[in-house]
This record gives sequence, structure tokens and C-alpha cells, in this order.
Amino acid sequence: MKTLKKPLILVVDDEPKNIQVIGKYLHDKDYNVSVAANGKAALNFVQNELPDLILLDIEMPEMDGFNVCKILKSSERTSKIPVIFLTAKVGTADILQAFEIGASDYITKPFQTLEVLARVKTQVENKRLKENLEELVDARTAELRKALEIIENSNFDLIDRLGKAAEFRDNETGMHVVRMGHYSYLLGEAIQLEQSKLDILLSASMMHDLGKIGIPDEILLKPGKLTIEEFEIMKTHTTIGAELLSKSDSQLLILAETIALAHHEKWNGSGYPKGLSGTEIPLEARIVAIADVFDALTSERPYKKAWSVEDTINLIQSEKGKHFDPELVDAFIEILPKVLEIKSKFLG
Repeated sequence: MKTLKKPLILVVDDEPKNIQVIGKYLHDKDYNVSVAANGKAALNFVQNELPDLILLDIEMPEMDGFNVCKILKSSERTSKIPVIFLTAKVGTADILQAFEIGASDYITKPFQTLEVLARVKTQVENKRLKENLEELVDARTAELRKALEIIENSNFDLIDRLGKAAEFRDNETGMHVVRMGHYSYLLGEAIQLEQSKLDILLSASMMHDLGKIGIPDEILLKPGKLTIEEFEIMKTHTTIGAELLSKSDSQLLILAETIALAHHEKWNGSGYPKGLSGTEIPLEARIVAIADVFDALTSERPYKKAWSVEDTINLIQSEKGKHFDPELVDAFIEILPKVLEIKSKFLG
């Protein structure tokens, strides 16, 4: 069980008699007491030790209590120390000024000792309650962050596994989605996306073709060219994937839904399913579109041979401003060496 030390009270007054009287009663009531004869001495004291409460006279030479309080409240280190003013000033303007600059209470002279003790006790207890509450909030916040991290990591793992599951239907290694995620990450990094967005993009991009789960094998695995009717069915993998990922509060799944729906949109508006154009297409979907085409063309499938990197890049360049975002095409070509490193690392 945590043992509380005696509260430390700093009494600041230029009248030795006041310090003596207040100090004796506080000490008798189980408080530790330190004293300062003026404002400068008080400010020097708090540089080395933080009291639980300051009893502060207003009318002092060189620096009055109002200025001392202002300085205390302007510093993050000392701003939370409660201050009770002790003064003969009883005007409304003085009382208002005291509270405006951050005083916790105000006691007029001549004071009653029992009143001082009662108000000191109240402020010290309030301070400790606030400190305990802050500690509790910090502890709960840390627990919540840890829980959210576990949930988020679970989502990333789920995303990765579901993405691979969808890919296994027409690529038994599942490496296409892994390369896709890394290509998308590299391209996002090249255009200076925030790190938090990059981390989400890495996994969300792997879900781009989740909707293929709902496409019949005779269409998905057909070695030849699809008929118009078959292609219309194939196009529904975008809406199927988005529907499977919808209705989630997770940033990861929300982005995965966006990418699944829009990664076949084209810069010139000729894509599907909505015929979006230019910046109407979500940025992450535009990124994935390039990564997807590059990996699909440079990968071998049962129904096609792999294209060369040179031919693939020529195709991507020829579609600049048509299929693809022109700026993203330029950025992708700049990072091509890194892209090829990923390609060689995740073969299959």
C-alpha cells in the first residue's frame, strides 16, 4: 500500500509573526512547513522542491503576491500548486484579481487559525485527489492503448490472412498480395504519406481483391478472354469486396473497403464500378492501381506468361494520365529499384 508523506506547505510572508503562528499550527496538525520571507525567496524555493500548497501574502516588498502567483501559474512545473492568498485586502477587485490569476482560495487578515487549517486541509486533499485521478487516467489510458494495439495487430493479421485466402484461388503462393502491399507502401512513402497511413496502407492494400471470393471459378480461372457478360460479373469483385469489408469502425478496414471498391477506377474516368476520374478516386486506390498492374503483368499465371519489367513500365508510362495518376507514375518509376528488390525478395 502506498504510504503518503506529510504534505509540505510553503508559507510566504514578510511578517515573521504570521509565519511563526501559522507554521506552529500547521506543524502541530502533521504538516511539513517551509517558509519564505518574500516573493523571490518563494520562487527560488520551488525551483528545488514542489510544495503541496503555498500560503502567499499579497502585500510584500519588491514583489507582491499577485506577481509571484502569476509566475507560478505561468510555469508548467509549478502551475498545479494550489495557492491561498493571505491578505488584509478585502476589496472586491482584489478578490477577483486573485482568482483571475489562478488562486485557489483567499483568506483575509486577521485570520482565524481554525479557518486557515480547514482551508489548507481542503486544498491539500483536492490536490491529492486530482493527482490520484491523473495517475488513474494515465494508467487506464496506457491500458486502453495496449488493448487497441492488440486489436489493431489482430486486424492486421486478419487482413493479411484474408488477403492471401482470396489470392490462393488464382495464385496458390499468395505472394501477389504481399508484394502488392510493399509496392503500395513504397509508393506512398515516395509521395510522403504519414507513417501511420503507410502502416495501414501496407495491409489494407492486400485486401484489394477480396471480392474475388464471390466470383465463380469458371470465370476467375478462365484461361482465355472473358466474354462481355463474364467481364461484367468479374467487375463485381470490387463491390463484393467492399461489402465484405463494410460497416467497421477500424481505420484499417475502412481503408481496405475504399481500396477494394476503387482500385479499378481510372484517371480518365473509364474505370469501374463508379466511373470516377482524377482526384475523385481515393489516393490510396490510385496507388494500389499501379502496384496491382505492375505485379500482375510481371507475374506468371496458368493462363499467361510474365511480362518483362521493361515492357510493363512502358505500358504503365503509356497509360499515364489515362489509367493512372500521372504524378504517381513518375514516383513509381523513381522507386523502381526498390520495387524490384521487393519483387525478388517475395518470389512465387
